[in-house]
Amino acid sequence: MIDIRPTRDIATCRLLRRKVFIEEQGVSEADEIDDKDDQAIHLLATVDGTPMGSARLLLSGNTGKIGRVCVLSDARGTGLGAALMRAAVDELRRQPGITRAKLGAQTHALGFYERLGFTAEGPIYDDAGIPHRDMVMVF
Repeated sequence: MIDIRPTRDIATCRLLRRKVFIEEQGVSEADEIDDKDDQAIHLLATVDGTPMGSARLLLSGNTGKIGRVCVLSDARGTGLGAALMRAAVDELRRQPGITRAKLGAQTHALGFYERLGFTAEGPIYDDAGIPHRDMVMVF
């Protein structure tokens, strides 16, 4: 059973991010670790009680930025990533004054986010050695 909810267990979220971004994708630890975790809303996705994915939400003005979205390789292709993104958007909609969601999508995942209702904007840019493009959803 999939369960996705806000969590204060930042250590587990960081462990998932380490496995996906640092170990699997080769992102440097300096690029992955920042000082924003303490001010973020973290979502933890579990499958039958086992942590399998996470996302981080940062609020600024009327925008909620969805970032550090990761799903362990064993859970990819199961719908967990889409469920995690829907939960992230739902959480942002519950935040007072937030009227849009923004994210930096790895370019290979643009279609995934478009199917969830996001629209690409702006140029492709490099983030931690991986091509990205900003995407937005207005509520």
